[in-house]
Amino acid sequence: MIPEGGAIILNASINSFKGAAAFSVYSATKAAVRSFARSWTSDLKDRKIRVNAVSPGPVETPALNALVPEDQKEGLHSHLASQVPLGRLGEAEEIAKTVAFLASEDASFIAGAEICVDGGAGQI
Repeated sequence: MIPEGGAIILNASINSFKGAAAFSVYSATKAAVRSFARSWTSDLKDRKIRVNAVSPGPVETPALNALVPEDQKEGLHSHLASQVPLGRLGEAEEIAKTVAFLASEDASFIAGAEICVDGGAGQI
């Protein structure tokens, strides 16, 4: 049970608002996660529980690397990085730092928000 004044951080994706070929089901589920953050914020306001979503862009993870055979991994990374204004894939630690911030008292007035940790990929 989440205690009064707690925080819930959901993992969404920039694919919830950016179309990507062959990712329609994934994108739809991530859009639903974003909607949960909004709805649960209203549902849990009386308990002062903050609900937010983090939407990563392309991040180098085992799941990303499993999308293609080993000999195509570098090409996938290059292609995805070329779509990110900062010119690189994100790192899991960058997502974790955002989650830690949202869970902290430093984010005490952030609720129902979506924080994109995407190097600008969803913004430009």
